[in-house]
Amino acid sequence: MNIALIAHDSKKEPMTQFCIAYCGILSRHDLCATATTGRLIAEATGLSINKYMSGAQGGVQQISARVSSDEIDMLLFFRDPNSVKAHEPNEQAILRLCDVHNVPVATNIATAEVLVMGLDRGDLDWRELVNPTHRSV
Repeated sequence: MNIALIAHDSKKEPMTQFCIAYCGILSRHDLCATATTGRLIAEATGLSINKYMSGAQGGVQQISARVSSDEIDMLLFFRDPNSVKAHEPNEQAILRLCDVHNVPVATNIATAEVLVMGLDRGDLDWRELVNPTHRSV
């Protein structure tokens, strides 16, 4: 599965800790992330992560393009609901694209844990039926 990782600044540490906790599961999948998030996770876990630009400089749009091309199977997007972001329209766009393309999304640790545990159990294998050609990110 192709998993995209995005985190607001105040959520980068929780995202990193989450990836440390679930490194064993995540290591069996292809990961991509926005620049800083990807770097922090890779440094902390040793996971191989394809890094795009920073979110504010187009990384969210790059991942959005992958979602719209059915190349992303899951999005973990740890958002800070208490701060307004100038690039919030881009964030709403990626969430909308995930809805259009039936891509499971987690915007917080609790939901991410449910998705990753389901991924480990095979609950998301239906994504392979929807997108039979597995493309690396």
